[in-house]
Amino acid sequence: MHTQSKLLEKLQDGRKGNLRAADCPSRSVLDHVTSRWGSLVLLLLLNGAQRFSELGRSIGGVSEKMLAQSLRVLEADGLVLRTVYPTIPPKVEYSLTQRGREVAVHIKSLTDWVEENTPEILELRSRPSKPHSG
Repeated sequence: MHTQSKLLEKLQDGRKGNLRAADCPSRSVLDHVTSRWGSLVLLLLLNGAQRFSELGRSIGGVSEKMLAQSLRVLEADGLVLRTVYPTIPPKVEYSLTQRGREVAVHIKSLTDWVEENTPEILELRSRPSKPHSG
């Protein structure tokens, strides 16, 4: 049996992933939730359901292609719910699933830390580097 299949079988048995294992499927989930666009989508959806165009306007610098791709993978991972309303033209909204809300709260903690500490980090970056002793 292929190693990926064995890992998937173990994960389906209720065991958790192992991010240190090169071939563990949990790595792709980590990639999706911590990607630049994926994490921003999760953060924005913490505020409630939004349409594609609203998300695009709120995330500076994201292309339509990258936003659509990020939404697709987050939806496939069960973190984002895509709801199509039977109107003309069709209205599509994106929202977080319960699991998506859980991970978005963790992403928010991380991004809050980054925003709060960026000034100090930029200050440290601007200093000349010191030679390492060792």
